[in-house]
Order: sequence, then C-alpha cells, then structure tokens
Amino acid sequence: MARGADLDALYLLLQALQDHIDGPRKLANCHGRMDWPDRGVYVFLSNTETRHASDHPRITRIGTHAVSAGSSTTLWNRLRTHRGAMRGTYEGGGNHRGSVFRRHVGRAMIDHDGLQDKYPHWGEGSSAGRERRLEELPLERRVSDYIRDLPFLWLEVDDEPGSDSDRASLEKNLIALVSNFQKETIDPRADDWLGHNSPEPEIRDSGLWNVDHVAEGYDPALLDRLYSHIGEG
Repeated sequence: MARGADLDALYLLLQALQDHIDGPRKLANCHGRMDWPDRGVYVFLSNTETRHASDHPRITRIGTHAVSAGSSTTLWNRLRTHRGAMRGTYEGGGNHRGSVFRRHVGRAMIDHDGLQDKYPHWGEGSSAGRERRLEELPLERRVSDYIRDLPFLWLEVDDEPGSDSDRASLEKNLIALVSNFQKETIDPRADDWLGHNSPEPEIRDSGLWNVDHVAEGYDPALLDRLYSHIGEG
C-alpha cells in the first residue's frame, strides 16, 4: 500500500513539474538551442498508455547523465543521443551503441518482428564502422520514430558529476519506485507494449525501458527531494 500511495504522490509531483516547465516535449520537436539546464533527470512517458486508475500518462523510462566523476555530458547531449540524427549520412537514424535506450527499443523490435538474421550485430561493441551502420539504418530510423514520439519531462538538478550525485540518487530511487520487477504490479503495461518483446526480463517485468535499479528498494524521502528540486527550478 505504501508504494501505491508513493506512486500517486510521484505522479502529482510530475504534474506540478509539467506545469512548471511548460512541458512535456517530444524529441521530434527539440533542438540544442532550447533552454536546457546543464544537468538534470528526465522522465519519458507513454504516448498511448495512462495509469491504471487515472488519466496520467504512464512513466516508461527514467534516466540521467554524467554520473562518472569528471564527466562533461550535458542533459541535452544525452537527450540528443536518444533522439538520433536529424541530418547527414544517418539522417532519421541514430547510434544505438551510444544510447542504451535506443539499444533496448531496437532489440525489442528485432524480437517482435523476427529480424535476428537481418540485424545480427545489433548491440555489439561500443562503436561500428560506416558499412554496418548503414546496414542498420532502417532499424535505427524505426527506433528514432518510436522514441521521438514519446512525451518527456525534465528536472534541473545541477550538482557535480559523480556516482554519489543527487541526480544519480534520484534516478535510482525513481526507477525503483516505478518498477514492477519482482514486486506487486501497479499500473501494468498494455498487452501491446513493445517492451514485452524485450529479451531482458528486467524490462518485460518492470514495465520500464530500464534494467539497472529495477529490483531495488527505494527511499520514500525521494519525494521530498523531488519536490524541493521542482521548487528550486
């Protein structure tokens, strides 16, 4: 019961955040000249599913960036990697080897459509040559279409990069709260949610495009911290 009440409180806080930032946005309509904070936490929402007992769009992925000491990655850097290329050789596509979100979505598409023979190297390595990237471009474009259409919110949390940063803690605890992995299922995903086709049980059973932290417990104090960051933004 406590987790259910905390989830209700979280979605109310997200509504307050949405009002505060005049969101949500979709990556299809975003670019780097917008007024992005340097550092923050982001929450992607479903564009087709609402919570089981309300009209709030269901959370589908939670993330942050720069959780290694000395990292200079900005919030927009991370979002742009998820969005993919808008022009150039790989226009409409992207690089799933630089975005675990893209990798997970593409892997689920492969398994859903039986494309294992067409994309045998999806997810292999941290980089790939031009020829392989062009071979994978049709799937990268499908991944881009999927991710760019998801509404998302972002919260400025401007602390120093590191594994003990408040951003890292918020990401971990938010994932743990929303995740259904090895827990009571709250807000179950629709039968046609693409993530059901993921080879990762953490994705299938958590209801999130996340693997890390889905089996962990959460600190209820995260809601007070989230509230304070929304008020500071």
